[in-house]
Amino acid sequence: MVEYTYLVLRLPRGTTRDTARRVLTEHAEHGGWELDRLRLYPDGSRRIQLRRKIIRQVRTF
Repeated sequence: MVEYTYLVLRLPRGTTRDTARRVLTEHAEHGGWELDRLRLYPDGSRRIQLRRKIIRQVRTF
């Protein structure tokens, strides 16, 4: 079974689409995060949920 860890980002209203894209790209390239959910609220703010796999090491003898 795959396990994930989550990170929630909140971007305030007035954040441009280009700036939001840049933030998500940085997290994806340098942190290994992938987009799980994005919610755009009526006031223009965004709630972004990112996830990445938890890799557990298994001992082998």
